Amino acid sequence: MVTAKWLRLGSDVLGWTATATGAVGLALHFGRWSAQPLVLAASGASYLMAGAVIGLIALAVRRRLFGALVAGAIAATAVWTQAPLHVATAAAGAGPDITVMHANILFDRGADPEVVVSRVRDRDVDLLTVNELTSAGVDGLTRAGLDELLPHRYLVPGELASGTGIWSRFPLSDTVEHDGFVFRQLSALADVPGAGPVAVHAFHPVPPVFDAQDWAAELSRLQDILDRSPADVPAVVGGDFNATYDHAQFRALLSGRFADAAEQAGAGAVRTYPTDKPGPPLVAIDHILVGNGTAVAFDSDDLPRADHRSVVARIRLDPGE
Repeated sequence: MVTAKWLRLGSDVLGWTATATGAVGLALHFGRWSAQPLVLAASGASYLMAGAVIGLIALAVRRRLFGALVAGAIAATAVWTQAPLHVATAAAGAGPDITVMHANILFDRGADPEVVVSRVRDRDVDLLTVNELTSAGVDGLTRAGLDELLPHRYLVPGELASGTGIWSRFPLSDTVEHDGFVFRQLSALADVPGAGPVAVHAFHPVPPVFDAQDWAAELSRLQDILDRSPADVPAVVGGDFNATYDHAQFRALLSGRFADAAEQAGAGAVRTYPTDKPGPPLVAIDHILVGNGTAVAFDSDDLPRADHRSVVARIRLDPGE
């Protein structure tokens, strides 16, 4: 009898604790937090939201009607927040398809240049954005033959994580390095046959582990850059945003004409970081964004010795005028 009593009590405690955990996950998803602990916790909001399902099961088994209703409402809201990632958007228009790849290569000691180039070759990549690009990284990728595949480039290498680069199959013009950021933020125009000029952005906001307010401010400034981009010019953005879909600051980038390629393709949360620790990557912080086009496929590849997986999107651009 005593054991049964404690089991019932334990089930109730589990149900309510799991439900509360799910509610915390929702709060982290919807809140525009700038306090570092909350920003970091929001990276795992989807994991926390899953607690509501556990709470629903535990409270339903105990026939706690009110508790089950609360847990069910939280679980349903959690599903609603994540569902867009799993429902593909129908590709519109008849413009050309291009393949865009983004890779964070972990500066000098990171990804094997031969592997990066093989990924570009195997995926038939048209546009490549690279974060954490050093001068030694440029030399390694050049020796591995990247320039033969993507002969046009705009590179601003830096020390350690600060450098950024764009490689392109198509001629590049109107290159810009945006001032006032900790890392390099680059933009250019690629002349894509059948689409005309396509804006290419390579972004890398500072991670919130250093200063969450600086991270939030940089994401806001990147949003301003995208908001100022010409509405009639297709655009692609590759970057390690140091943010997941559960960060409101990242979703703000998607409030205008830009969309997340993973969401458009219905690929779900494609987790890319970290890959240099035991177990699978835990968070999806590497993204490709699309303006005036639709991602019809989205995937990731392992980059041995790097701490991120690369991401690749097949994008159908809206037709040029």
